Amino acid sequence: MKQRIERAGPAHVPAMAAIHAASFPAREAWAEDAFALQLIMPGVFGLIDPRGGLLLARVTVDEAEVLTLAVAPETRRHGVARALLRGAMTEAKGQGVHTMFLEVAVGNAAARALYQQAGFIEAGRRPRYYADGGDALILRMPLA
Repeated sequence: MKQRIERAGPAHVPAMAAIHAASFPAREAWAEDAFALQLIMPGVFGLIDPRGGLLLARVTVDEAEVLTLAVAPETRRHGVARALLRGAMTEAKGQGVHTMFLEVAVGNAAARALYQQAGFIEAGRRPRYYADGGDALILRMPLA
């Protein structure tokens, strides 16, 4: 099936919240109001794959931060996350971004592998960053 990454807007908010809820434990899932608020903030853009994936990022000057990337369990291992990440990099470059960064749980092996394959490298660690007490790795990648 051809990948159909789209720019996310207000009409996508319910689908984005549903994808996030299917992808994360209930205490970590973002509700519709969180997505609606993020999408109207300056510098924030969202991408959605109707098959069940989303990415939200924020551009500030020449940096972009991946705020969240989620792929519904039944859609995983089909290149959706890779396509969303690639789309975000393209969008960010188009806005003059030189560096992209994100946080990922130390224990999230699948996400860490995705980011490593994309070219992200470890730039730091945030101890006990997540509600479960887990550390977050800060990963960066130059886009220029």
